[in-house]
Amino acid sequence: MLRPKIPTMPTPTGHVTPPAVIEPTAIVPSVQTPPPASTPPAPSHPVVQLTPGTVLALVGGGTAVVLVVGAVLVSMLLAVAITGVSVAVVAVVLRSLLASETKRR
Repeated sequence: MLRPKIPTMPTPTGHVTPPAVIEPTAIVPSVQTPPPASTPPAPSHPVVQLTPGTVLALVGGGTAVVLVVGAVLVSMLLAVAITGVSVAVVAVVLRSLLASETKRR
């Protein structure tokens, strides 16, 4: 059986820095300060301002998307229809060739 060769971990080359020593810091209790005055809560979602210009841009963008998607779908349908018609024409031609060949014999 074939045994896979497992690569070995290469040893580091160049300058290697020693690990840094972290010294713990002492926790000093401090005087508790009172919380600041309460502020009104911020709304959870931003308010969207619709101006006539943005509405017009949204309508124009939506219309463009609908037109592009419609053009793509119509072109795909047209491609399928053309393929179907060409297959039908080939079938009729083959049928007539086979029928004329059997009549000659």
